[in-house]
Amino acid sequence: MNVLSNKEILALGEALDDEYKSWATYDQVIKDFGQVRPFSNIRDAEARHIAALHELFTLYELDIPQNNWPGRVPRYAGLQQACLDAVSAEIENGEMYERLLLATQRSDILRVFRNLCDASQQRHLPAFQRCAQGGGRGDCGGGRRGRGFGAR
Repeated sequence: MNVLSNKEILALGEALDDEYKSWATYDQVIKDFGQVRPFSNIRDAEARHIAALHELFTLYELDIPQNNWPGRVPRYAGLQQACLDAVSAEIENGEMYERLLLATQRSDILRVFRNLCDASQQRHLPAFQRCAQGGGRGDCGGGRRGRGFGAR
């Protein structure tokens, strides 16, 4: 019963690769601009997303692919563009999870995919939208520094 279909394996791999890419992109923004929000909070959330997917890989006895994205992600001249691109990436992430949810009926995989989709659409996307509207100042749209508006 623990044998996944090829479709399920591909869905898990796509989800993990996308989370790796997000983590690496947000990590690069932090390397370039410092511990700016919401990137710092959401990078930490992406690490938790990766860990949740790793648990599924382990449960189903699949080899865990390495993150090949560090050093291969966009670099930005300013936070404004980084915020705008992050908005687009989170929208695409939500669309991906909506599609991947159709790849399985397994409750554990569905739960993880739904949780990751919800985090992307309900927490990450609004945080990056605030960042973009605030001119990419790295403070979630102005003056709210320190209140933790990033992902939890």
